[in-house]
Amino acid sequence: MKTRLFASLLLTLGFAAASFAQPAPPAYPNKPIRFVVAFAAGSATDAAARYVGQQITQMTGQPVIVDNKPGASGFIAVDAVVKAAADGYTVFLTTQTTQAANPSLFKRLPYDPVRDLTPVAPISRAPLLLIAAPKFAADNLAQLTALAKARPGKLTFGAGNSSARAGGELFKMLAGVDLLHVPYKSNPQAITDLIGGQIDLVWADVFTGMTQVRAGNAKALATTGKRRIEAAKDVPTMIEQGLPGYELYAWTGVYLPAKAPPAIVQRLNQLVAAAVQADPKFFAVTGAEQFTASPQEFARFQDAEIALWARIVKTAGIEPE
Repeated sequence: MKTRLFASLLLTLGFAAASFAQPAPPAYPNKPIRFVVAFAAGSATDAAARYVGQQITQMTGQPVIVDNKPGASGFIAVDAVVKAAADGYTVFLTTQTTQAANPSLFKRLPYDPVRDLTPVAPISRAPLLLIAAPKFAADNLAQLTALAKARPGKLTFGAGNSSARAGGELFKMLAGVDLLHVPYKSNPQAITDLIGGQIDLVWADVFTGMTQVRAGNAKALATTGKRRIEAAKDVPTMIEQGLPGYELYAWTGVYLPAKAPPAIVQRLNQLVAAAVQADPKFFAVTGAEQFTASPQEFARFQDAEIALWARIVKTAGIEPE
């Protein structure tokens, strides 16, 4: 009996010694992080990625590399992320396009936004800005509505993401007009064609849209939020201009591949939240508001957004591709 007890004690001590001998897991992050961005350089999402990445680098000393993979409604970027190791070093920085709208806009998705990705943290949310070319015949929403009704199906709006598409479709539905949708790989490309006169309208992010407005390349007709924003304080909302119920926002957030370690998810959430709160002026300039939440809260927010976009797509009569 004493022999068995002594052997058991030695075995227990051996396991304890082995556990003490094992090195502690390295602190995260301890090497460069790659931010895979679903949209082109120059977009608001790209600007947010570079801002957050810069803040994380300052906090941790680790470089953050922004890897833009635009096109195919975010499919290219998603594919790169879901195939990566879930170790926290391949981070998906995206919007409601891939995470909430695509499930309703496509009959079949090559990914599941809930099953294949781990919600980490939101970054921001913002209304859209409706812009037109400087010589466009309408200067406000009333004039645009009258023009669209006089020329059904003739006015065009370009859209390089789901928010821009929903912006136009929601206007068609609530204003009772018919616009022709012209698809693009990204919204900056649509804006380029708007400036060149190939299309009439674009529902753009405020950062990109107001840059063109200030440069004299476009004029702003309306914003899509509930109230005016500082970055476009002279631009009235759709609601102000007599279109009740028109309220639409874009949002940006951070995800990891499925089954990411909870400790990594929590640490990255803390880093992103600290980055978001570091410089409130950055978001004010872009027309967005800071948006922070726990991973669990962000997951619930995404579920609600998926349901919201499903209603928008169904009500607007958008046929899934």
